[in-house]
Amino acid sequence: MIDVHRLRILREVSEQGSFAKAAASLLLTPSAVSQQVAALEKSLGRPVVERSTRGVTLTESGRVLVEAAETVAAELAAAQERIDRLADGHTGRLAVATFTSAGQSLLPPALIALNAHYRDVELTVSEAEPADAAALVREGRADLALAYHFGRTPEVPGLVWTPLMDEQMWLVMPRSHRLARRRSLPIAELTDERWIEGCGAAGAPLARASGMAGFQPDVVCTSTDYLFSQSLVEAGVGIALIPRIALATHKADSLAFIPLEHPRPVRHIGALTARRRWAQPLVDTLLTTLKDAVGTITPDPRDA
Repeated sequence: MIDVHRLRILREVSEQGSFAKAAASLLLTPSAVSQQVAALEKSLGRPVVERSTRGVTLTESGRVLVEAAETVAAELAAAQERIDRLADGHTGRLAVATFTSAGQSLLPPALIALNAHYRDVELTVSEAEPADAAALVREGRADLALAYHFGRTPEVPGLVWTPLMDEQMWLVMPRSHRLARRRSLPIAELTDERWIEGCGAAGAPLARASGMAGFQPDVVCTSTDYLFSQSLVEAGVGIALIPRIALATHKADSLAFIPLEHPRPVRHIGALTARRRWAQPLVDTLLTTLKDAVGTITPDPRDA
């Protein structure tokens, strides 16, 4: 049987990149860390790390074990949290992580509906981008995380992805723009425009769409805040690609929302939850109320 303590040590070695740094983090000696890893390898009958003068790297077997170690750590953390809730009588706690635009549009009505089902729920909400949100769920610090992706559905060990909605990316430009009256536009007609682009993963749709059209966009600003981006569009700084739920429909008098013609970028929104061996009624109810909230959003903002 694999020793959980040795798994924890291997996980730390993986994160730190050396026995010495892992030992310092775990308050052990480098010799003790080395011995525990060697004992783990002996029990498995195969190496889990490759040693060199530059440190250690995981073998394929080591990567499998570290992945398992992360799942075990998350499961134990969640079990401890559940036990703590039972001990102090607070069984109605729910921690949620969300990215900004979902936190502004999908989460509030879902939480209102949740509170109608359960009284005195102790809610904690944190703002996090998908990669960080997944870590919060995996480590037991969040029960559910709203996340998004633009390509294939991500596979996160130990977590379940529940799809909620696929939303089109919309062109946003000032009402005064020469193309603002068009019902749809191919991105190839926008090669000479100045663009306000999303940061990090949020910049992928523009990069992919412009790349397929064979041009490099003239980016004059990057931002993680879609409302800020649309304020810049309103001010005439440039145009932007904005996902449906982040569209500033209250600015419809000054902004035009126009769909891109195919192929058009799509943002996939879903919920990340941990695989648990026990019932999670609050999480299950929140998933239901999130799906209900999605149903209230009109696909075309011009119909809002």
